[in-house]
Amino acid sequence: MTGAHILVVDDDPDLREVVTLMLEAAGYRVRQAENGQIALERIKEELPGLILLDMKMPVMDGWSFAAEFHARYAHRVPIVVITAAEDARHRAREVEAEGWIGKPFELDELGTAVLRHLTSGEGGSGRVWLG
Repeated sequence: MTGAHILVVDDDPDLREVVTLMLEAAGYRVRQAENGQIALERIKEELPGLILLDMKMPVMDGWSFAAEFHARYAHRVPIVVITAAEDARHRAREVEAEGWIGKPFELDELGTAVLRHLTSGEGGSGRVWLG
């Protein structure tokens, strides 16, 4: 695939797979990580255009990942928090994320968030969501 690169960071393998399939169907390149530590390793290989980040994960949670990511890369890549927490907006603010999606979410919510937050330099502008 030649579309924009999105990194999906979530410890739920089923959710990662569904989100990946949806994004790939819309033409995006997707990489997955099951925790923040693996996400940082993936980012060393290639900086994504957008990060979709769960908060509660083993090994390295979303808070620790976001702090380390911002220390290393500043705010060069938007982060959208995906969380089952009651106040997703609050979780996003805690980690200085650009957006949030509450779990469970509709396909259109994911598509809207991706289109809104994907950096235009990664080929995000002009995309149409297929969800």
